[in-house]
Amino acid sequence: MKLAFVCVQNAGRSQMSAAFAERERERRGLDDVEIVTGGTHPADEVHPEVVETMAELDIDLSGSVPREVSTAELESCDVVATMGCSTLELDAETDVRDWALPDPDGESPERVREIRELVREHVEALFDEIESRHEQDTAA
Repeated sequence: MKLAFVCVQNAGRSQMSAAFAERERERRGLDDVEIVTGGTHPADEVHPEVVETMAELDIDLSGSVPREVSTAELESCDVVATMGCSTLELDAETDVRDWALPDPDGESPERVREIRELVREHVEALFDEIESRHEQDTAA
């Protein structure tokens, strides 16, 4: 299973999503889940307010660097979650989901925390689905 979390700058929502996904993968013992994050026009750095807000949960994004993601890379994924800023169209049999999350860039700490919790909820729901599918596959 390969998951991608994508937005334009790869500097906020997609970085938070990937960090929560890594934590969920570890918590649930789903070592076979690969996580990719990137942007179509990456920023120079992760938004400082995102780094600060994630640090409150002991998630360190200070060393994370936004990166460009290619169509080919996304088409190799099983699920691609966009953050509400994409018109992504892929030719492959990739499940593209637009989470329509607000942009945390320049927002107050309180608002970034709200967005962070929305991101966490979406990631946990996705992992619930993956875990359920994984259990069905191993039971079959």
